[in-house]
Amino acid sequence: MSFRKTLYMFSGTLRSLFVLVVILSIAAVNFYVQGLVRDLRKQSRDIAEFYALTYQRLAVAADQPEVLDWLFVNIISRATFPLILTDRDGNPSSWQGLAIPDTARSPEAIRQVRKVLEKMRQENEPIPITYQEYVLSYLYFGDSMLITRLQYLPWVTISGLGLLVLVAFLSFRSIKSSEQRFIWVGMAKETAHQLGTPISSLMGWLELLKSSNHEGPNREQTLTDMEADIKRLEKIAARFSHIGSETLLDPQDLQPILHDVCAYLRKRLPKSGNPIELIENYSELKPVPLNRELFEWAIENLVKNAIDAVKGKRGRIEITTTLLTGKKRVAIDISDNGAGITAKRRNDVFKAGYSTKKRGWGLGLNFAKRIIEEYHHGRLFIKETHIGKGTTMRIII
Repeated sequence: MSFRKTLYMFSGTLRSLFVLVVILSIAAVNFYVQGLVRDLRKQSRDIAEFYALTYQRLAVAADQPEVLDWLFVNIISRATFPLILTDRDGNPSSWQGLAIPDTARSPEAIRQVRKVLEKMRQENEPIPITYQEYVLSYLYFGDSMLITRLQYLPWVTISGLGLLVLVAFLSFRSIKSSEQRFIWVGMAKETAHQLGTPISSLMGWLELLKSSNHEGPNREQTLTDMEADIKRLEKIAARFSHIGSETLLDPQDLQPILHDVCAYLRKRLPKSGNPIELIENYSELKPVPLNRELFEWAIENLVKNAIDAVKGKRGRIEITTTLLTGKKRVAIDISDNGAGITAKRRNDVFKAGYSTKKRGWGLGLNFAKRIIEEYHHGRLFIKETHIGKGTTMRIII
C-alpha cells in the first residue's frame, strides 16, 4: 500500500489522535503547574510564618527599634518573594521585593504599596504578629517571580500548541486536498475498470462481424451479445450519473435484482482449478425502496470482495435474504468461506484506500457502504468473521 493511500486511510484517525494529544497536553501541563504553584505558595507561607514568629519574639524581647529594623533589613528582606509589614490597622511600615524603593515614604509610594497589598490579600491570607493574643502588626506576602512565571506557563503552552494546531490544520487541509484527488483518481480507475470489460467484448464482436465468413445464426448470437454489452455500458453510465445527486427510491422486488447481479458475476467465476460457487437463498419479501443502478453496484462490490477473499481455494459465496422482526426491515447477508478479517482490520475495511490487493484502490467496500447508508438510509456492517473460515457482510434496509 502506497504512503498516500495509507495517509488517506488513517487521516481521520490522525486528526482525532492529534486533537486528543493537544487536549491531554494542555490538561497535563496545567495540572502539573497548578501543583507546583500550590507547593511553592505553601513553602512561601511557611517561610513567611517563620519570619513573623521570629519578628514577633524579637519585638516582645527587644526594646530597641533598631533591632527590629535590623531583622527586617538583614533577614526578612532576603526572602525571594515580596513582603509588606503593616501595623495593626493595615498601614504599611516596611516592605521589600516590590518595584517601590523600601526607603520611599511619599504619599504616592504609600498609595502604590497599598495597591500591591490589596493584591497580596487576595492571593494569600496575611500572617498576624501577636503578643498575648494582642495583634501587633501583619505580615503580607505575595507570589514570587517563579510562581508568577509558572502561572504564565499554561498560556505559553497553549500558545505553542495553538501554533502547532495551526500548522497541523494547514497540513490536514493539504491531506484533505490529497484525499479529494485520491477519490477522483480512484473514481477514474473504477470507471476504467467498469468500462473495460464491455468495451473489450464489443471490440471482439466487431472483429467477428468484420470477418467475411461470420454469417448465419452465429451472427445473430453475436448481435445479441453486443446488445448485452451496450446495455452494460448504459448501466455503468447510469450508476455514475447518480453519484453526488439526489437519488429517487422506488419500491422494487429484491429477488430479481439480486438474481441479475449473480447471473452477471456467475459468468465470470472460475469453473476449474479452484471453482467458486455462488448460491442464492431468497425469502419471500415485500418490495423495498431502491435505486436499482446504485443498489446493484453495491451488491456487485460486496460479491466481488467475497470472490477476492476466496481466491486460491474452492470457494463458496451465499446471498441470503431475511425479513427481520417487525417485518419492516430486510437483511441481506453475503457470506464467503474466505480468509476472514482480523480484529485489527475490522474498522478499516470500509475506509477508502484500504485494500489487500497490491494494485487495488480500496474503494469497492467504501462505495458500497456509501450507497447503502447515504443513498438508501440503511446499514452495511460485518455481521461476523472468522480467520480462515470466512466473513458475512450484512445489509439492513
